[in-house]
Amino acid sequence: MPGGGGIVTLNYVANVAPKDGSVLTMITQSFPMDQALGLERNLKVDLRTLGWIGNMSDSNMYFFTAKESPTRTLDDARRRETVVAATGLGSIMTQLAAVYNNALGTRFKVIYGYPSGPAMSLAMERGEVEGRSTSNPQLLGSPGASASDILARHNFLIQTGMRKFAGYEGVPLLLELAQSDDHRRIFDFVSKAVAIARPLVTTPGVPPERIAALRRAFDATLADPAFLKDAAQQGLEIGAMGGEELEKIIADMLDTPPAVLDRVRHAIQIKSAEAAKGVRGDGKAE
Repeated sequence: MPGGGGIVTLNYVANVAPKDGSVLTMITQSFPMDQALGLERNLKVDLRTLGWIGNMSDSNMYFFTAKESPTRTLDDARRRETVVAATGLGSIMTQLAAVYNNALGTRFKVIYGYPSGPAMSLAMERGEVEGRSTSNPQLLGSPGASASDILARHNFLIQTGMRKFAGYEGVPLLLELAQSDDHRRIFDFVSKAVAIARPLVTTPGVPPERIAALRRAFDATLADPAFLKDAAQQGLEIGAMGGEELEKIIADMLDTPPAVLDRVRHAIQIKSAEAAKGVRGDGKAE
């Protein structure tokens, strides 16, 4: 059900689909942030009303550059302009680059309009950009590659999420870089938004006992050895988050005080960006 980056699907699930737990969807990661900040007028649902089943991956967003880039650390990114790729002007990739620039003093210039991760990697190989973000660093290496192998082939500058992940403990975590209460509140909000990587939901109005059953089935699936083996063979990272924890994160984001939301709105405004060749200023292909 294409349209609006997932908005058509979500509005259908929230307002039209049967409210019996038989319809599930994976919503776009940015929607909770969009609702909290009032960024998407076409979002016709209060996300608090959905049945939150679980999150297939609470993975971090990792910002990295090509090995040959002169920008190898955050300090390097503060000293020189570093051109990086993103999918869209309003994507989480672009928003994070803006946060890093506005709060940490980096000088990332975003080239947006790339349709996918592989397209951004190809742009790096062509020298169009020096870096990009990813939520799945495993895809940057050969199947079965260790974190140390992947780190050796790229410059990982920063990771954003609720905690550091195994193998990437040496990569700075945004939450640990806050130097003021204002920055800490902004970073906390943004980090929660990133942690909502691949959330599975059902319609509003589903009986609580059915929500509970769906959550337990989700938990069992993501702990199943055969499922995890299959995911590993495909290079897919699984980091299960239960429905209860996911629901709390959503509620915390949507209940963020207005003063903090104003600071977040300013922090995610990118000041240095342009469309990729062949892409219009609104992010669509020419």
